[in-house]
Amino acid sequence: MSQIHVAVGVIVQKQQVFIALRKPEQHQGNLWEFPGGKVEAGESALQALKREIKEELAIDVHSAEPLISITHDYGDKSVLLDVWWSNAFEGTPIGQEGQITKWVDISALHQYEFPAANKAIVESIQQQLNTTQAF
Repeated sequence: MSQIHVAVGVIVQKQQVFIALRKPEQHQGNLWEFPGGKVEAGESALQALKREIKEELAIDVHSAEPLISITHDYGDKSVLLDVWWSNAFEGTPIGQEGQITKWVDISALHQYEFPAANKAIVESIQQQLNTTQAF
């Protein structure tokens, strides 16, 4: 089974993070996720992040910092999540693929159901919140 390399964006503003609900027909459907998508051949993770966020949310990420890397095997699919965090973007994020989206208080992220691979992202975001107010 080959591994899918995914660039994931933790888009942050005023101690809130932007999340989207996966469509029922998608892998891990009806669970919340952080936006992003597959890294294409010849693309860096940061390039993929900027492209995917533009396609999915119609915003321009100006800069992003690496947050965490996660490898997870779902049994039917293996993923490498290259997670970036950004509070430097232009525009108002709006789901361009009909997905439900929302801004959520970082402290309330544990109230949402995420795919197993995303649980470490939630923990990492909350640790950042506890150690710094850099949002």
